[in-house]
Amino acid sequence: MTLGTTAQAAPLSATDDEILEILAARIDAQKQSVGIVVGIIDAEGKRVVAHGRLEKDDARPPDGNTVFEIGSVTKVFTALALADTVERGGVQLDTPVSQLLPESVVLRQATDGKPITLKHLATHMSGLPRLPGNLVPADDNDPYADYGVAKLYAFLSSHQPTRPPGGEHEYSNLGYGLLGHLLALQSGQSYEALVSERITVPLGMADTAITALPEWQGRRATGHDAGLEPTSDWDLGALQGAGALRSTANDLLIFLQAAMGKKPSTLAPAFSAMLRNRQPLGDGTAEQALGWVISGQGDRQIVWHNGGTGGYRSFVGFRPSTGVGVVVLSNTSTEIGVDDIGEHLLDRESPLAHAPVQRIAITVDPATYDAYLGTFRLAPGFDLTVFRDGNRLFAQATGQGPIELFAEAEHRFFAKSVDAQMTFKVGAGARAASLTLHQNGQDSLAPRVSD
Repeated sequence: MTLGTTAQAAPLSATDDEILEILAARIDAQKQSVGIVVGIIDAEGKRVVAHGRLEKDDARPPDGNTVFEIGSVTKVFTALALADTVERGGVQLDTPVSQLLPESVVLRQATDGKPITLKHLATHMSGLPRLPGNLVPADDNDPYADYGVAKLYAFLSSHQPTRPPGGEHEYSNLGYGLLGHLLALQSGQSYEALVSERITVPLGMADTAITALPEWQGRRATGHDAGLEPTSDWDLGALQGAGALRSTANDLLIFLQAAMGKKPSTLAPAFSAMLRNRQPLGDGTAEQALGWVISGQGDRQIVWHNGGTGGYRSFVGFRPSTGVGVVVLSNTSTEIGVDDIGEHLLDRESPLAHAPVQRIAITVDPATYDAYLGTFRLAPGFDLTVFRDGNRLFAQATGQGPIELFAEAEHRFFAKSVDAQMTFKVGAGARAASLTLHQNGQDSLAPRVSD
């Protein structure tokens, strides 16, 4: 007989105390949220851990029944509604979008003549831009509220695609908003009624909806901006399928149980179809399914989606090899967000993010701001407009509110409300020819396209 030690495998999911430590660091030390709720599914069942406040000035703690905006996690519901409609025989994945639109809306095609299909929309392969070009918010704090069906149809009828569908992946809120609208048209009811009838009622998700429910009274979290100040909720207008749902951690745990096959459901065939239909992304380390993103390799593979609105961040995902599922909801929209928490709780080797570097603003002559004014193109349909308001400099991305810029060096500025910096390329006596956006560890060049 030999004596020795046996290595103990790390537990599949974190303890409540470990989760509380993460949340306290994120909220109390890093100041990156006001309140966060985490839901876990593991071998022991379901549990919820929370920390923080419902609102900056409301000390009541959030819990599993607190209602949050879930932003783009809505897209998973929209994709599930599509998969269920296919199962019912109402449409096919290769049904052309044009067949479901009114005759008055004529979709132009790229030069190859291929039509955009429902699958193209559900996998972000439609060739449509991230946002419609005629999205000009009346209120930057609620940028989609006045974007109605008439504006959606006007854009679709006037837009000339520059690339064929199926050729290139580009995340598109427009595409998913259109998908939700088309499914609603096909069903003869509103998008919210469709999601209720097909998904939330069958699964028993009583707290997932778009329109505020009377029983939410006293349970709604208040959204906060990156400066931890209360901000308004969002109305998605005609693009509800892209991000309009509100929900709770307890409801989303029910949804995850069904998605993971841990809860019997009539939607099981549709959930399976969502994961069967996938395609590689980028370097092949991730795949786009219907709605879900699938990343990682082998037993470290996770299935997930995140979301964000003006005052909230969300993450929902599961790891098939361990049977662990995670929901993370925050009532604050900060750059560090909650994605890293969700990924870490699914894969303990995935690191937690650090708080943004504290930057110091320097004093410059506001007259120098004129060199930076103009519109800079980050991607097709997605611009950054830099403008002055008196002695202050601002940047505004398409479909988003303005953020103030502060100088930290010559031609280099940073935002306090998000972890983002901009470096302008300026020639002698001229306006900047381009800017480089430094965000999320990436440097994105944006050439000037107009004054």
